[in-house]
Amino acid sequence: MFEIATETALLLMLAAFLAGFVDSVAGGGGLITVPALLLAGASPVETLATNKLQGSFGSGTAALSYARAGHVRLAAQLPMAAVSACAGGLGAMIAHLVPDAALRLIMPGVLIAIAAFFALRKGLTDQDRVERMRPVVFALTVVPLIAAYDGFFGPGTGSFFMLGFVALAGYGVLKATAHTKLLNFASNAGALAVFIPTGAVWWAVGAGMALAAICGAALGARLAMRVGARLIRPLLVVTSTAMALRLIWQAVSG
Repeated sequence: MFEIATETALLLMLAAFLAGFVDSVAGGGGLITVPALLLAGASPVETLATNKLQGSFGSGTAALSYARAGHVRLAAQLPMAAVSACAGGLGAMIAHLVPDAALRLIMPGVLIAIAAFFALRKGLTDQDRVERMRPVVFALTVVPLIAAYDGFFGPGTGSFFMLGFVALAGYGVLKATAHTKLLNFASNAGALAVFIPTGAVWWAVGAGMALAAICGAALGARLAMRVGARLIRPLLVVTSTAMALRLIWQAVSG
């Protein structure tokens, strides 16, 4: 039924559930699923491709959950999502041209900076703040840069979108979380469209993980909407720090 042993596939589904929950609140679900897929025996390209499949369903579920609750208007976000999808696909296409070692050196510092921003910055609540960048400029600069990064590397994409919406677009924490999910879904879907022709996707395992991610994302989004910044902010700090530490460990042990 699965491409791997059933017991291993079930463990991957559990990992996807946890990742969907974390990702729907603060981003960083790939911190859980990417290592899990690698440990299950997937090659790097199979890991990226299958992770994009399950991640698309998780982020898509979170986007719909926030939209149903009125925290985001998906129709108004479609142009920005289209930019994200194209950039995500482009990032996946050029992945083999980017030195992975260089990214692994840069990323820990960036993620620690994000964690510090959300941990130390005063006044980060669910209330909107001053807009520092017009929506069109944000859509044509920040969005494609982050989405392209998601296509060729991935960890921390949700955190980067969150930082952009809070620091530049002036969104409150909950509103930023809600708006992040459609863009993350679009960049995942764009990258997945590039990976599908390569035959690298584990479809059966990915489908099982996708179902689990949907459940985790729905639960996480519901909890985030109930608690707001009091949950999102600390979880974002924890996930960003954890991703940074893992990347440092990989760089040292590699």
